[in-house]
Parts: sequence; C-alpha cells; structure tokens
Amino acid sequence: MTTETESIPPSLAQGDSGKATDGIKLSVVENITDDVEPLLKKPESFSYPKSDISLVQRHIDEPRELRVAVVGAGLSGVIAGALLPAKVPGIKLTIFEKNADVGGTWFENVYPGVRCDVPAHVYQSSFEPNTNWSEQFAQGAEIRDYWKRLARKYDVYQYLKLSHRVDELSWDESRSVWNVKVHNLGTGETFNQEFDFVLTAIGRFNAWKLPDYPGLHDFKGLLRHASHWDPTFDPKGKKIAVIGNGASGIQLVANLQKHVGRLDHYARNKTWVSASFAGDETSIVPKPISPELQESFKDPNEYVKYRKQLESKYWRGFSSWLKGSEVNEQSREEFIKLVETRLAKKPELIKSVIPDFSPHCRRLTPGPGYFEALTEDNVEYIQTRIKRFTETGVETEDGKHREVDAIFCATGANVDMVPPFSIWAHGKDLANLWRQDGEYGFPYTYLGVATPGFPNLAFIHGPNGSGRSGTVPHSVEVQVSFYANLLRKVSREGIKTIQPSQKAADDFVQYSDAFFQTTVLSENCSSWYNGGQPGSRIHGLWPGSATHVSIIYRNPRWEDWEYEYLSETGNRFAWYFGVGCTKKELDLDADITPYIRDPATIDLRNIHESWWDLP
Repeated sequence: MTTETESIPPSLAQGDSGKATDGIKLSVVENITDDVEPLLKKPESFSYPKSDISLVQRHIDEPRELRVAVVGAGLSGVIAGALLPAKVPGIKLTIFEKNADVGGTWFENVYPGVRCDVPAHVYQSSFEPNTNWSEQFAQGAEIRDYWKRLARKYDVYQYLKLSHRVDELSWDESRSVWNVKVHNLGTGETFNQEFDFVLTAIGRFNAWKLPDYPGLHDFKGLLRHASHWDPTFDPKGKKIAVIGNGASGIQLVANLQKHVGRLDHYARNKTWVSASFAGDETSIVPKPISPELQESFKDPNEYVKYRKQLESKYWRGFSSWLKGSEVNEQSREEFIKLVETRLAKKPELIKSVIPDFSPHCRRLTPGPGYFEALTEDNVEYIQTRIKRFTETGVETEDGKHREVDAIFCATGANVDMVPPFSIWAHGKDLANLWRQDGEYGFPYTYLGVATPGFPNLAFIHGPNGSGRSGTVPHSVEVQVSFYANLLRKVSREGIKTIQPSQKAADDFVQYSDAFFQTTVLSENCSSWYNGGQPGSRIHGLWPGSATHVSIIYRNPRWEDWEYEYLSETGNRFAWYFGVGCTKKELDLDADITPYIRDPATIDLRNIHESWWDLP
C-alpha cells in the first residue's frame, strides 16, 4: 500500500535515500507486490458468441455442378443447348430428342407447301443471323437446315441423345433428384438417368394425333396426319380428303388442289384467313429475295438496319386483340374484303367461311392460294360433321358418303399443353392434373415457367410462355436466359430445391383471367390458345405483349419461390458464403479488377451488373 507524507519544512524533508525533498509531497511505496502482481497475470479471454455451425470449406465463386436435362431438340431445345452452357458455369447438360435429328416441327413436317408464314429473316435467332435465306418465306427444309447449322456451330450435338424418347419423369423426394426414364429408339433399350433439374422443351404442336372418329382403322386407303406425311405418296389424279383448316390444312389444300383429281376439304370450324402478318404478304409460290437486296446484306450495318425495320413490325399491334378496339374492327372489314375478292368465283361460299367471332380470337392464318383453291371445280368445301370413316371413304352426319384414296388429317396436336408423358412428384402426375378433367383442368403455372408441387422442373415455351407479338425465337431466348439466371442462383447459393409458391401461381392465374377477359381471345371460338375448348381458360399465350413478358423474365421475383438448401444446418448462407472469400482473389495471375477498363467502352447502365464480370 502507499501513503502520502505530510508537508514539512524543506530543510528537514528527506526521502528514503536521505536526500532533501525540497518540500514536495512524495508517494511512499510500502508493499510493491500488491500493485505489480495484477499486471503480471494473463488477461482473461473475451467470451465471443459461439456459432452453432462450422464454415463450409468452399469459395463463393465455385458453383456446384448441376445435372440438367432438356427434353426436346426443336427450336427451343437447340437454343437451350447453345445458351445454357455459356450462361451457367458448372452445368452438365443432356438433351433428349426422340427424332433422328434436331429441328422439331421442321424436321417432322414435310407435307407439300410447308413453310413459315412469317419472313425468314424474322424467324431466326438474334445471335446467329442468316443473310442467305433463299426465299422471303422459307420452306420447311431450309428452316430445318438453319437450326441444324446453328446446333453444329455452337456444339449442341455434344449434349444430344438423338432417337431417345423420354417416357416418364419421377421426383425422388428423399434425394431431391429427377429420375428420367428414357427409351432408346435405336436399340430398344430403356434406362433411367438422374438429374438435378429438368427443362421440358417438347413444343406446342409436336405430339400430333389423329382424330377420334368411329371406323378410323377401317379405312383401307392411305391415312396420315399432316405432320406424318408420306413423301413417297403421289397425289396426282387421286381423290383426297383434307380434314382441318388450321395452318397446315390451309397449306395442304392450296398446294394439293392443282395436282389431285378431287379434293374434299372438311372444315367444321370457321377461321379468319389473312393475306399477311404485319403487312408481309405470303405467297403459294416461292418469293425469292432479290439479288440487289441479298448483295446489300454483305454490309453488316445494312443487314442490321434491314432486319430491325422488318422485325420491329412484329412487336406492334397490341390493341388489335382488345375487345371493341378500332384496330380489331378494321381487321374484320379488311379480312371480309379479302374473302369477297378471292371467292368471287363462288360467292355462295362467302358466308360459309366468315366466322362469327372477332379476328384474333384464333391465330390468324395467312392463306395464299387457299380461297382460290376452294373456288375450283375439283374442290368441295364441307362443313357437315363427320359421322365415321368407312373402308373406302368418309361419311358425314347427313348420310352422304364420299369415297377417297387418301385422307390427310390436319387436326392439330397437343393443344391442351398436357405433357405427352407422366411427370410424377409427391404422388401426383402433372399430366393428369392439367387435363381438362383433372384437378386443375388446365396448365396451372407460375408465369408459364414452373408449377407448385414439382420442384426443379421448368417449361421452355410452354403454357403462357410467349406473348402474341414479337417472335418465337426471341421469346425462347428470353425464357432460356431466365432459366440460366435461375440455375446460376441454384448452383451458386447451395439451393437443393426450388419451386414457385402456390400463392404466387394463384395470383398469376387471377391476373391472367382478368387480362384475357379484356381481349377477343375470351370469345366463343376454338383455338390452341384455349386448348380447343371455346370459352376455356387461355393458356396458350402470355397475358400481355411480348415486350411485357420480356421485362418480367429479365427481372425475376425471387420472393415468389420456395427453397430448400443443401446445408444440413438449415442456414441459407452456410454453403453459399463458404469460407468468406473467392478462389479468384487467391490466384495472383487472375484479373481481380475487371471493372477497370477503357472509359470509352463503359455503359453506365451496366456498371457492376454483369453476372460474369466480377472481381
């Protein structure tokens, strides 16, 4: 302990050493041990909060490998095969295709006159333009070859399993994987393969079907669906029946009429036939691209200018499908004039072909040569319902029998959008749920991309997948890019399963119903928009324009999804955050400052937003 001395005269004051202190007060240390000992002790450790989890030994820029299956290699599957490997690090992609090559509907449809009814320079990808289309409206074989070339250029064939038909998908809840049952059509072998994620790209008109008429199998002549055309068949001088007046039926009638002896055209439903889409008038004969225009395409800037001018028209016309709109009424008047002009030789047919519903209730069908064919003497336009097929022909409900050598059914495909195979999860089959007599009765989805109760499953160009405007390739590209974003999130964040919430799906259906009620699509007509059931819920199109859906897919609402995580702790960040740094920053040779670049190349809108351009 220490005490203070009293103040004493300087002459008397001395310290312990005997020296005078000059009157200054001094602290006298009596026991040094008491003061020094605490300083020599090791300080007690601070009690920092202890976590219940340990760090996962991984870096945040090391996404896990994802085994992804794409079912189908038509236009959608080919685009997925080109874009997903470039956009999703760590993806292990497999594409199953039941046909012997890519192309989908353009591989299968080889009937006379098959061609695209929008310009070829519109019906192509945004990233692989073709300046060498031979016609303004390309025929099916040229379109098929375009998608084959694209698949070869972007090495899509390395992911393909051709002549492999998917027969069933089943979700293993205990392991959170999809078991894909596949039938090898070449060897007859059936096998199962596991995937973390499945994307269906089965197309809208791929699963063609013959009509269910009595006596269908009694007919002794040639019976084919338009999508299953027999290329060896010679129609010259034959008696032919064509059933259906959709796009393929109209093309068949127009192209066969000149070659057959007689053509019976069965068209139970009326449809609006137009001269063109967006003012680009089609033709039954090839419309070659002029040498002068073709030459101008050698200048990339000129080609971009031409293409933008041509394609921009297909993004307009939103009001044309709104009820009571001036544009829709103008379309009605325009189409009626077209009918009157082209059926001038048989004016008695005019009332028979004009629908009682508004234009755009069904998809418009440009029909070059179709009405003209109906006026020819060797064509009979029949609206009486078919009663049955016989050994030699077709009998209608009025008792009339017409003998024919061949029957071609242009009666559509899986317009109800129900998967052509079972998809099982949690004891339920999606195909049964979506059927008209099923629990949902229609394709129930969230934004057309996924459905509650079926984790890690998504649909490319499926129900509600694309707007009525825009182009099909662009629509698919935007959707595939959405899935790439989703797959990156899953692989980067350690997400085991992802599915939309039921509330989000219900809200989407509720909005869709409200929107379509304002359009002519909700009128009493049969179309692939409503699954062929007049008045049924519209599921064939997005509830809005193509620009509308592009914005929505570009900015996902992740809060609408439900997640399960890989981490057994249940902590959503444990696997994702890893050890707290990137692998890249530990590599002294890596560019850790990619954001520093020539200022002249910087677009402020893209600053720190590119997913691939990270420190």
